[in-house]
Amino acid sequence: MEENFFIDPEAVVPAEDDAENDDALLDVARELHQWLQSFNARLVHNEGAVAIEVSGEVEAGGRRYPYRLVPERCVLARVQKWRKLPEEKHLALVRERLHMSSVAEFEADVRAFVAGVLQRAQAEGLDASRFLRALETGKELASRRFRIVEDRLAEAAVRRRAETLAEAARDTVKLTRYPESFETAFMMRRRFVAILGPTNSGKTHQAMEALAKAATGVYLAPLRLLALENYERLADRGVAVSLVTGEERRITPGATHVASTIEMLDTSRPVEVAVIDEIQMLEDLERGSAWTAAVCGAAAKTVFLLGALSARPAVEALAERLGCELEVRTLERKSPLEMAPRAVGNIGQLRRGDAVIAFSRRDVLNWATNIAEAGFRVATIYGNLSPEVRRAQAQRFRDGEADIVVATDAIGMGLNLPVARVVFSTAKKFDGISEDILPPWLTHQIAGRAGRFGLHEAGLVAGFDDHTHRIVGRLMNTGADPLSSRGFYVTPSLHHLKSISAATGERALARLLELFSRNIDLTDDFFLPGDLTEQIERARWLDSLPLSLEHRFTLSLVPISTRVESLNQAWQEWARALSKERTSHLSIEPVGAGRYALQAAEDACKKYSAYAWLGYRLPDHYPDAEVAVALARSMSETVDDMLARQHGRRRASRSRGGGRGKPHREGTAQRKSGGRPPRR
Repeated sequence: MEENFFIDPEAVVPAEDDAENDDALLDVARELHQWLQSFNARLVHNEGAVAIEVSGEVEAGGRRYPYRLVPERCVLARVQKWRKLPEEKHLALVRERLHMSSVAEFEADVRAFVAGVLQRAQAEGLDASRFLRALETGKELASRRFRIVEDRLAEAAVRRRAETLAEAARDTVKLTRYPESFETAFMMRRRFVAILGPTNSGKTHQAMEALAKAATGVYLAPLRLLALENYERLADRGVAVSLVTGEERRITPGATHVASTIEMLDTSRPVEVAVIDEIQMLEDLERGSAWTAAVCGAAAKTVFLLGALSARPAVEALAERLGCELEVRTLERKSPLEMAPRAVGNIGQLRRGDAVIAFSRRDVLNWATNIAEAGFRVATIYGNLSPEVRRAQAQRFRDGEADIVVATDAIGMGLNLPVARVVFSTAKKFDGISEDILPPWLTHQIAGRAGRFGLHEAGLVAGFDDHTHRIVGRLMNTGADPLSSRGFYVTPSLHHLKSISAATGERALARLLELFSRNIDLTDDFFLPGDLTEQIERARWLDSLPLSLEHRFTLSLVPISTRVESLNQAWQEWARALSKERTSHLSIEPVGAGRYALQAAEDACKKYSAYAWLGYRLPDHYPDAEVAVALARSMSETVDDMLARQHGRRRASRSRGGGRGKPHREGTAQRKSGGRPPRR
């Protein structure tokens, strides 16, 4: 409720016993009221004080804008003090603060402020009147109302600029026309051959036969390990083939074929045959965009798409969208895959040819330690190991130097091993957010490594303990969900980002990536932005450095974990050096000994590989790429030796303690505790 602090002279009825004093009071009150009215003002309560609110209009830009504001000089006194002052003092204070020159000065301030708002609003393409209405609220200091108008205008301008940028981004990059960005492939008449089936069905063999017979071709792998394996397969057939991965180059003069990781596809080079492996990776949020780009951009007359049966809807949808003829061949597994009749139960019941599956580096090493102590020779395979170490460990198992391989789900892609039985230590995997039951497709892919055709009559699958065995059995009987026929992931190229920058004027890489991710044209949702979260996070840091957009973009893609402190420091040092136009030479990582020596050696491998990746792209600034490759190989051998010695020591220790008698007793304790080996 509005509160005025003057006395309305018309409402005062004087008491008979004090008529003379009341007449004087009425005269003062009447004079105060008239003075305020003459300036279109009134007394108001403003944040615990008595103040004068002035109303009026100012003209600007051909329009009149009303206001009701309290000038700074018109705050008179705190309420308590005001009530104690005599009426004559009230009148004197009001006359002192409110007069012709003060009102004229205040009106000039309001007019100047309104004119400034009109100018800024016009520059931003906004209607100023909706902001200036805030000047009519009343009872508040003019300075406060001015700030509110400015803040609202600034917020609206930011929103307007964001909308303008978003609109420009949408007009610049239209994902409905994404396939057209691969000009060579788009102009070719291409034919797709999808060879789909479970693990151990001969998909790769069929496609590689066609590739080896072609005059020119390219093999695209999800992993360096697979690229290397099929590079050697082609070379053994007498094919002139080069190996091209992000971290390694083996260039053969006059090569007609290339084996590469999928991200390294040269979309400008036309070939006769292209083979895209593990096509079901289209659905992977982090890397699926590389498969989308390969399907759209592989410039080959015949493109083989190899993968799981669940990929069929996606392959059919892409072929139709791209206008390519499609042949689908479905294969069955060459040797049967069966659930073992019962769980393994204890480590003593493991046997030569088993693959024990865990889902973290720590668990793999714990299981390997316990299995080695039981007297088995052990090989280990997990994601943090370099491809060279994984290959060396796999070779130890193939050659019979290891009885059992302990691995993560890294075993499920790209490693052909003579596994007789796959044993799941658990049916749960941590996905980065929570620990959940394995998806059926992953269970099938891992289990499919059992029963190598030509070596075993059938592959067996088991859980280590009864609970895991039951869950794995259910998962094996559950079909994998088919891939979606739309929503294929796309990530921006440097060309995309430059186009958005030219259209919007935006220069920050993080903002350009956000504009691509949130605002590009998604008319039918057939193509969608992939997950750019980590790249945007890196870009925010890179945007603080004086680097070109090209260099920031390249550095944002370096395959190195910035969550590992030592690797993040190396990455930042390389970036800072580039920003200062300094050459970065490779430093050799000390590994040392002790508890964390293995981890340090693994991280050193990753650092050398990341440097090589940069060196192949920016050789003038990172000139030691070949040295880095050699150091990565050498360090990989060190890691392999460390693993062999670690497991060998455990086995030797157990052998001195009585051979394989003890594991059965240890296994009984494990069975009671849920099947897991004790943590080390």
